[in-house]
Amino acid sequence: MSFADLGLSDELLRAVATRGYGEPTPIQKGAIPSVLMGKDLIGIAQTGTGKTAAFVLPMIDVLAEGRTRARMPRSLILEPTRELAAQVAENFEKYGVHHKLSMALLIGGVQMGDQVKALEKGVDVLIATPGRLMDLFSRGKIMLNDCSLLVIDEADRMLDMGFIPDIEDICTKLPKSRQTLLFSATMPPPIKKLADKFLSDPKTIEVARPATANVNIEQRLVDVRGDKKRETLRDILRGEEFKNAIIFANRKTTVRELYTSLKRSGFAVGQIHGDMEQPARIAEFDRFKKDEINILVASDVAARGLDVKGVSHVVNFDVPWQPDDYVHRIGRTGRAGAKGIAITLATREDREAVAAIEKLVGQKIARFGKTDERAEAPTATPAPVKAKPAKKAEKAEKPAPKPGRRAEKVREPRPEAAREKSPVIEDMAGEWNGPMPSFLGVSAS
Repeated sequence: MSFADLGLSDELLRAVATRGYGEPTPIQKGAIPSVLMGKDLIGIAQTGTGKTAAFVLPMIDVLAEGRTRARMPRSLILEPTRELAAQVAENFEKYGVHHKLSMALLIGGVQMGDQVKALEKGVDVLIATPGRLMDLFSRGKIMLNDCSLLVIDEADRMLDMGFIPDIEDICTKLPKSRQTLLFSATMPPPIKKLADKFLSDPKTIEVARPATANVNIEQRLVDVRGDKKRETLRDILRGEEFKNAIIFANRKTTVRELYTSLKRSGFAVGQIHGDMEQPARIAEFDRFKKDEINILVASDVAARGLDVKGVSHVVNFDVPWQPDDYVHRIGRTGRAGAKGIAITLATREDREAVAAIEKLVGQKIARFGKTDERAEAPTATPAPVKAKPAKKAEKAEKPAPKPGRRAEKVREPRPEAAREKSPVIEDMAGEWNGPMPSFLGVSAS
């Protein structure tokens, strides 16, 4: 099946062909005809499957006819993060090159003035994060009663970030006779409840089991000591198969520290985290896309917002706290049918988190390397030394006297032998690496 078989306009097909796409992905095959027919839709698809184009392409044709009115957008796309909103805007620009559609991007971290000016001119497509949208709505800068098409993208991420009450509030301000599309990688009960409440007889398209990882991604787990993680990471980045990578860490402070460490080691590296201003984050992302740098260290703010072709590696420097985040992180590689490698650095303390991830994705992740158990195990207090092992040691040197023999026949040890170290202490000194027991009269220091 080709894009031409999906019912898209000639102008849109020309734009798709220019981008080098010849065959639609499964989610695009299922979603595009339904959207063009005006049906409500639930799309369950893992990241990297072409989900964004599955609603952007038909929306361009649906909105090709009609006119805009000031402060009253004709369609609304809700995204959980600024990066994802910007990514969707880029898709509209590249696929809508032969259409005269106006667009506005409402996200935090940038000045509100330009956004308000764009709304006053009227827009066909409004792409927004819930917080900034509600802010402008409360100021009377936007009206939603002319919005005929709503897209709720990355719904499970919205749930994680606490945006579901905002989305419910936004839905009540939209016309009831609208078309609603909901896309999510997973379908937890709160998202199912949201869909039941605000979608009308939706068609459900599921192209992969919820929370499964892309089959084009080779997953690896490296057992490593906590103090060896940076060294192991540098070895990975110097490997023969390495081309470029996005490295994920759980904390913003870790992102900054890794960035500094890798830059000091001579790597071409950038960083993205929540403390950075939006223009700075976009600039770093653009450097990575243009190959000015080949390593990008990021927090989970970027896990679902980075769409770059040809990323060879994703490295989880930290095992993610939430299993779902693992799927979305590694989905930055292996996109659009390409192969990718996802490597997770795990310590002994990460065992429960790794088990939760493997349960979610339904497979055992291949192990590489081996944790030095002795180095990481806490120093144990040695058990009290009994006299019995000492007798065994003496037995090995000299047979013990037979029972019933007179005591005077047993030879007394020579004085100098009595001053030698006992076999017990010699064994302890040769094998025990921890502190010496205090009752042996040896200092623990």
